[in-house]
Amino acid sequence: MTNYTYIVECADGTLYCGWTNDLEKRIKAHNEGKGAKYTKPRLPVKLVYYEEFDTKEEAMSREWNIKQLSRKQKMKLIFSHL
Repeated sequence: MTNYTYIVECADGTLYCGWTNDLEKRIKAHNEGKGAKYTKPRLPVKLVYYEEFDTKEEAMSREWNIKQLSRKQKMKLIFSHL
């Protein structure tokens, strides 16, 4: 099973990082206001970055690393991935 670390951008410009094994379902949940507690409820999100991993532990580790980055560093990561 593939695991993903991802970054979504909320409608107000805030960035949220997470991990999941079902990226489509997670984005849908965010957009229905059922996303993680750190996303702004009912603000639509768009997927701006993701990475694939073989194990849950790798995805969780990468999520933690991304969460340590500043917004500027996250934006640089997003744009370098395009």
